[in-house]
Amino acid sequence: MELIDAPSPNFDARTAPPDMIVLHYTGMESGQAALDRLRDPTAKVSSHYLVEEDGRVFRMVPEERRAWHAGVSFWKGQQDVNGASIGIEIVNPGHEFGYRAFPEAQIAALIELLDDIRGRWMIADSRIVGHSDVAPDRKVDPGELFPWRRLAEAGHGLWVDVPAAPGAALCEGEAGAGVFALQAGLTRLGYACAPSGEFEPRTACIIRAFQRHWRPALVDGIADGETRARLIALLKLAA
Repeated sequence: MELIDAPSPNFDARTAPPDMIVLHYTGMESGQAALDRLRDPTAKVSSHYLVEEDGRVFRMVPEERRAWHAGVSFWKGQQDVNGASIGIEIVNPGHEFGYRAFPEAQIAALIELLDDIRGRWMIADSRIVGHSDVAPDRKVDPGELFPWRRLAEAGHGLWVDVPAAPGAALCEGEAGAGVFALQAGLTRLGYACAPSGEFEPRTACIIRAFQRHWRPALVDGIADGETRARLIALLKLAA
């Protein structure tokens, strides 16, 4: 894999080695516009890498440094996600500018990049996540068209296919032990979803984030049998 150096000044020091990877889409009208912004000192944003639609990979911040890509975020108890992660921006116009499927050349390059990064750092599959996982109330990227299953089949991240679990769907406004157990499971997986037993708007938001990653065929914020079955299976896989 050939890396194109495009240094960004937007970084600071880490306090520990990275043990997460956060995937984003750029959400801008072109890859060049995204690259320019990630290197603009006044923007105060950056990532370690950018993967273009044609498969070119740009290296902007050394992995040993803390890039500024995640913002206010959380995963598995970690609140300084920037400090714990390597950020990868994947060129795609996003939902604002014409969201579309990710080209094969781009995903192949991303898989090769992940192979390379994980050869240097100890990063568990359960800690390869999307921006929407770590910031579900703010972000939806890389979105429901991103091929998480393909990445998992290549050895990066978690994926399960399971039959739907029996039982009624849980949705916003409900309360009780079933909601408490759902929230506890989401928390165990990594989301900031402290169990309360109340299915309030934030829980629905987190369910939508979970679905974008692990049940993208239907993103509705309702914990139906398939959603709950996938959560249970992922928890077993991540244990």
